[in-house]
Amino acid sequence: MTAGAVRLPRSTGSTAEWSRTYSRRVLITDLLALIWVVFGVQIAWLGLSSNLATDTADLRLSYTGISIVVIIVWMAALAIYDTRGARVIGVGSTEYRLIADSSVRVFGLLAIAAFLFHVDLARGYVLIAFPVGILVLLVSRWMWRQWLVAQRKRGHYSAKVLLVGSPASVLHIANELARSPEAGYRVIGATVSTGHRGTLPGSTINSFGGFDDVGHALAASGADTVVITSSDDLPPERVRELSWSLEPGRQHLVVAPSLTDIGGPRIHTRPVQGLPLIHVETPTYSGRKLYTKRAFDVVGSALLIAVLSPVLAVLAISVKLSSPGPVLFRQERVGLNGGTFRMIKFRSMVVDAETRLQELSTLDRAEGNAVLFKMRDDPRVTRVGSFMRRFSLDELTQLFNVLVGDMSLVGPRPPLRREVDRYDSHVHRRFLVKPGMTGLWQVSGRSDLSWEDSVRLDLFYVENWSTMGDLVILWKTGRAVVAREGAY
Repeated sequence: MTAGAVRLPRSTGSTAEWSRTYSRRVLITDLLALIWVVFGVQIAWLGLSSNLATDTADLRLSYTGISIVVIIVWMAALAIYDTRGARVIGVGSTEYRLIADSSVRVFGLLAIAAFLFHVDLARGYVLIAFPVGILVLLVSRWMWRQWLVAQRKRGHYSAKVLLVGSPASVLHIANELARSPEAGYRVIGATVSTGHRGTLPGSTINSFGGFDDVGHALAASGADTVVITSSDDLPPERVRELSWSLEPGRQHLVVAPSLTDIGGPRIHTRPVQGLPLIHVETPTYSGRKLYTKRAFDVVGSALLIAVLSPVLAVLAISVKLSSPGPVLFRQERVGLNGGTFRMIKFRSMVVDAETRLQELSTLDRAEGNAVLFKMRDDPRVTRVGSFMRRFSLDELTQLFNVLVGDMSLVGPRPPLRREVDRYDSHVHRRFLVKPGMTGLWQVSGRSDLSWEDSVRLDLFYVENWSTMGDLVILWKTGRAVVAREGAY
């Protein structure tokens, strides 16, 4: 049974109401998934009537009974770890991590119980049921997430947010939340330090007045979540009084710190005498993580070259036969620590493309920004090049750049020297890691991104990169390439 097989009502109630409804539906699919996996493995491996061998003569157990117990304990673990909680569903990796963690705990409990009661469980039963069960649960949750994200982009199944703070901080947080509607925060009003009533200048957000009007604003707007966007404008006593005024279980309080583009794994909270201190770990670019990333790049690029070698050969022949000129295009790019390297691509343009760039950059058809030059229907692109660019096939030769260490599979976009010469000083932080064949810029719009968004995504990656994050980006890259999002 899939997530799409169960229809939920439109979100007209509070966050608590729709999240309970959603949680019940996910609970049903979790249960069906575990029943299918556990009993399926038992039947395939042992049969329904198989008995267990024990060292206790009076103990008579069957695998059917054990399967029922495993399912019950597994479902209990998923509930105890709050894998269906409103704060983890829909966005981020926390939901998937909690599913894996709780499942591993069940596996450990089963092993301990079997040891204590001298139960000789079939190894195949255990070693197949748990990995397959985790995989099926993750796939089921992923399907639910796709459905939920689609609903949230339409404004449903989201917390109704009232922003409280200075006008500038309210607009900033509203813009950040609007970037990620899948996170489930829908701004429906605000109260600001200036006491402004009506639409805030430069936005469509309705302000209900000042901080003394929060209660009225909650009632008038129907908001169930208060987000404090700038605590400097509210003394601690006012924040505490505001939290006391909210209805327990139905209304929620969120404090947004003045931190943006910081990854979750780097943030830790530590309460000290009632003061919630936020620890932000500084990013590291050396040691075990760096060696792991390099090993991942070498193994991944070597395997991809071996698997894609027939495709590479076909593309090389197509480029050679379609237009005069070399098969490969080599261009100097700026990489790690500001050093340069020769990036390799299949030639997708005419031979004199670089000399014609100055002429084209002055045309109205240019789709670029202050730094990057981009153009739809670029006349320099050959027919075969257009096809390769549509699916990013011209970039497959960069696997050799990855193999020799000039690039990484995932990283910031590799810039040209003329682009770097126009960078602001803070943008140079992108050179703290190797440039990548793909990255957040690739899965977030590619050529359709503005320069500011490109920089923001690259710097976010540099500050927060991890192996798991790289795997997620590679997965999203495949989807973006197939969908041809922002490619030209």
